[in-house]
Amino acid sequence: MFVLHRKAMALYILFVFNQPVSSLFDPMIDPFSPISGNEFSAGTCPGLYCGRVLYNEMMPDNSNWTYTECRACPKGERPDEYSICQSCLGDPDLYAWLYLGFMFLITLILHFFFIDHFSKEVKVVILHTSSFIECVTAAIFTLLSVEPVGDLKIQSCKVNMVSDWYTMFSNPTPDYKHKIHCTQEAVYPLYSMVFIFFGYQWVLMVLFRPLLSVKLCKNQGRNSIYAALYFLPILVVIHAVFAGIIYYSFPFVVIVISLITSTIHFLKQQDSLWHIFRGKRNIIILLLHWLIHAYGIISFTELQNLKVHLPLLILVIVPSLFFVLTFKLSEPTRILSFQP
Repeated sequence: MFVLHRKAMALYILFVFNQPVSSLFDPMIDPFSPISGNEFSAGTCPGLYCGRVLYNEMMPDNSNWTYTECRACPKGERPDEYSICQSCLGDPDLYAWLYLGFMFLITLILHFFFIDHFSKEVKVVILHTSSFIECVTAAIFTLLSVEPVGDLKIQSCKVNMVSDWYTMFSNPTPDYKHKIHCTQEAVYPLYSMVFIFFGYQWVLMVLFRPLLSVKLCKNQGRNSIYAALYFLPILVVIHAVFAGIIYYSFPFVVIVISLITSTIHFLKQQDSLWHIFRGKRNIIILLLHWLIHAYGIISFTELQNLKVHLPLLILVIVPSLFFVLTFKLSEPTRILSFQP
C-alpha cells in the first residue's frame, strides 16, 4: 500500500505540476547542506523552485564543483531538473509579448477613457497624445531597465504553469520542521517589469501632464490625472495578486471586454444605430474596438496556423453588424407589445 501511495504521488507531481521524472527530489541528499560534484542523477532539492548556486570551481575538469545548500535562485535564474540554478537566457515567446502588450493596452485604454470622460473640448487630443507618449516612453524605459540592461531585447524564464507566478506557496518542509524559503520570480522578468512599467508611467504622468493640462488645455486634464492616481495603484494590486491568472486568461478577457464595451457604445446610439459608422469620433471608437477584438483573437490563437487563424480576424466586425441588424428585433418596446 505504501508503494502504491508513493507511485500515486509521483504521478500526481508529474501530471499536475508537469515536472519531468529526473527533477524528483533524491531523499538521500541533504537539502540543508552544500554538496560537491558535477553529475547528478536526480533533483538535489525538494520543491519545485528550490535550487543550489555554484560558488566554488576548484578543478578545471569539473570534478570538484561545490554548490550551496537549497535556497531561492538569484534574480534571473531558475533551477533545472537537477535543482542547479541556471541563468534564463531565452527570448520571450509570442504569448509572453502579447501578455506584456495587454498590460500596456489596459493602462492606455484607461487613460483614454478617463480623459474622454472628463474632457469634452477639441484640445483633449493633446491629453490623449500625452498619455500615449507617456505609456510608450514608460515601456521603452522598462525594456531598458531589465536584463540585459540598456538593451531593448530581454531575457526571460519560460512560463510552464500557473504556480510559476506564485512560488511563495511552494516552499517545502522536507523534515516537517524546517521550511526552505525558495520564493523567487520564476517567470523573470514578466512579473517585475510590469511593476517597473507602472512606476515609470506614474512618474512621467506626474511630471508632464499637469503642465500640459494647465498651459494648453484649460486645466481639463485635472480629473483624468486624479483618476489615474487611483487606477494605477489598483492595477498594481491586481497584478500583484492575480498576475498568473491574468497571464492565462487575458485573451478571453480582451474579447469579452471588447464585446461589452462595444455594446455599451452601441446602446448610447440606439436612436440611430447607423450613426456608429458616421462621425470621426464614432469611427475612431469603433475601429479601436475592432483592433482590441483582433488583439484578443491573435492572443488566443497566436497565429500558429496562418491559413486557419488569419481568416478568423474577419470576425472582429461580426458583433457590430449583428447588433445593428438585430437590435430592432430585441427592442424592449416591441417585446412588451406582444404581451397580453
